[in-house]
Amino acid sequence: MNKFLKSLRIFAWMTLLTGIIYPLFITLIAQVTMKQKADGGFLISQNKIVGAKLIAQKFESDKYFLGRPSAKDYNPLPSGGSNFGPTSAKLKKAVNERREQIAKSHNVEKDKIPSELLFASGSGLDPHVSLVTAYFQMERVAKARGLKNEDLKHIIDQTVLKRRFGFIGEPCVNILVLNTTLDEFLKLSEKK
Repeated sequence: MNKFLKSLRIFAWMTLLTGIIYPLFITLIAQVTMKQKADGGFLISQNKIVGAKLIAQKFESDKYFLGRPSAKDYNPLPSGGSNFGPTSAKLKKAVNERREQIAKSHNVEKDKIPSELLFASGSGLDPHVSLVTAYFQMERVAKARGLKNEDLKHIIDQTVLKRRFGFIGEPCVNILVLNTTLDEFLKLSEKK
């Protein structure tokens, strides 16, 4: 009986510690140090939530910049990569299909396409692309929207996420933020 009570106390203590105290402590730290991310990183445009900055979204129209492909069709619940290895015939087929489609829509040679537009990220939900990939798509988006390349370059440059602490990572662009900024720019232009 003594062992049973001792086990019950350990169970109660561990439940309290790992089920209540620890989650509340971590939530408190997140709310104090990174409130925007802890709350989901929602992007609001014209008083509407248009998405979350931390999760990639599907853009298919030529009027928008494209993000990295998703192995799970941008569904955050079963997020993950395809788990195809470098010798996989399915991976090769998917990449070749993407390469054909992008070469046709951008009117470029297949070897000029940035790899970010061909291969999915490990999570399948990476919302960022490099500046090279954003600039690569500039001409297609400008043509579809009837804009100048300089206007799009200015919008891209406005939305660049710089290196953390000045030296960690590479500058990149969040596709949702970029496309939302582009839409807002066009709405402001129409009002003028």
